[in-house]
Amino acid sequence: MFRILFVFFIIIPIIEITVLMQVGALLGVWPTIAMVILTAWLGAKYVRQQGIATLNSVQEKMAQGQMPSDEIVTGLVLLVAGVMLVTPGFVTDFLGLSLLIPAVRQAIAGSVKSHITTNSASQQSFQFNSEGNVYEHEDATEQQDSPFQAHIQPPHKAKTLDGEFERKD
Repeated sequence: MFRILFVFFIIIPIIEITVLMQVGALLGVWPTIAMVILTAWLGAKYVRQQGIATLNSVQEKMAQGQMPSDEIVTGLVLLVAGVMLVTPGFVTDFLGLSLLIPAVRQAIAGSVKSHITTNSASQQSFQFNSEGNVYEHEDATEQQDSPFQAHIQPPHKAKTLDGEFERKD
């Protein structure tokens, strides 16, 4: 972790300053500043467009009762791209723009998803029926059609959580 932080806070700024100085010496100060501002503005514009498209995709998947895992990872990659594009410099702009390419984002999302594991045996599942009763799965390995789907009938091998209360004023 220290190496990653070292690269982000020490090495990348040194590279950025070096590249900015070389481009500034080649083109001049004002064109260099204009290019940095232009790339930040264009990058923010494209990140916003793709972020809205990703948000719409998340909403569609959730409405269908599906887990939007690809879209969540894509949203995180777009967030990193936005931060890189707003950071002054040509190297971070290049990296940020490369994250806006769908094929690059999909490759990163696939890599991230392969490193994330879930243990379905340790997950508890609660469901509600039409009367408002709560049911807990005893066998957590049973899969539902959708994590957002409410069942009207209690599932197989479920137990009812029941209780009484008394109001004391």
